[in-house]
Amino acid sequence: MLYVPGDKSISHRALMLASLAQGTSEIRGFLPSEDCQATVAAFRRMGVGMEQPEHERIRVHGVGLHGLQAPGSALDMGNSGTAMRILAGILCGQRFSATLTGDASLSRRPMRRIVDPLRDMGASISMSTQQTAPLDIRPVQALHGIDFHMPVASAQVKSCMLLAGLYASGTTCIQSKHGCRDHTERMLQAFSYPVEAQDNRVCLQGGGRLEATDIEIPGDLSSAAFFIVGALISESSQLTVKNVGINPTRCGVLEILRRMGAKIDIRNERHYGAEPVADLVVTSSALRGIEIPEHLIADTIDEFPILFIAAACAEGTTELDGAEELRVKESDRIQTMATGLRNLGIDAREKPAGLTVRGGRLTGGVVDSGGDHRVAMAFAIASLAATGAVRVLDTNPVVTSFPDFADRAAQLGLRFG
Repeated sequence: MLYVPGDKSISHRALMLASLAQGTSEIRGFLPSEDCQATVAAFRRMGVGMEQPEHERIRVHGVGLHGLQAPGSALDMGNSGTAMRILAGILCGQRFSATLTGDASLSRRPMRRIVDPLRDMGASISMSTQQTAPLDIRPVQALHGIDFHMPVASAQVKSCMLLAGLYASGTTCIQSKHGCRDHTERMLQAFSYPVEAQDNRVCLQGGGRLEATDIEIPGDLSSAAFFIVGALISESSQLTVKNVGINPTRCGVLEILRRMGAKIDIRNERHYGAEPVADLVVTSSALRGIEIPEHLIADTIDEFPILFIAAACAEGTTELDGAEELRVKESDRIQTMATGLRNLGIDAREKPAGLTVRGGRLTGGVVDSGGDHRVAMAFAIASLAATGAVRVLDTNPVVTSFPDFADRAAQLGLRFG
């Protein structure tokens, strides 16, 4: 039996909305990773009082939508693209200037995708000549709502625009061809802010208020995915993962694995507030290669590193296309995973927006994570099925999302770090 830490995406959003709410909220199951602690530090510097009586419990004394204070110097968001992009939307509605910075990896990630629509709302926001952080944001007289069609489905972009919309006059609507994570919409409603959502289109009216509430955060399915695949590729294995979030906009990884022949049972379904939760029972399975459907890509974007490990252990060929977003994550995950898989004896061929993986036998070898936490964890799990030792270079970034990964991996007999 395994418990995974709280969902990172939900932890960020819960902390931000609690900070902007009227009253005191308590967040249980909060993920105390470096990414989420960067968000904690940013809001503390903007005058939000917080106590953390336990490692995974945090009490937030909200200051209201207009109660934040100027931080005095740049806010360092570390490695967190989620924190930087969503916080940018909030800061565009403030009465003070602010600058958002990040580490070397975050400072290479594209920011034009939020800067352009924020400017369309009337925001004053600038980025580097490479269209990356730092982001410099200055106060404006007013923001106005827009109707924005996302060219690429992105929960971070959608969340950024929705939270900027809290400060805008009129209605802000965001639409995409395919759906993406809806944690922000669910979280806004949990904080008593009305949101209209239908057919991949979300709208809200500016000028309302958020009311404090207590939040229970489910286990992170993205973190659970590493151990789910670990159980699937290990002989005579069965694993139960408890209290995992099964939000429909996050379950692409389960759907893809089931299409590959994975035995995954969903049991004891219930809710933590607005978020559905369940226990997952995983049994080792003979996997087969598939062509991954395009409509599942946005729901699975964070899980592809470990899915590529599943593909490497499957019979036949797995094809992924239409996932250009993987090129601009913490690393170029298409290139990093393809190189690592080839180092372990697997035929992996890059495409401009995807990867072809021909299943085979993983050998031992050395792989470089490229400073990417999910790549590092994926190749650690690959060692379960490898014929020799797998050495993963640059594992330090794992603490940004899953500080206890090494301890949980040890429960499966893995040595990591």
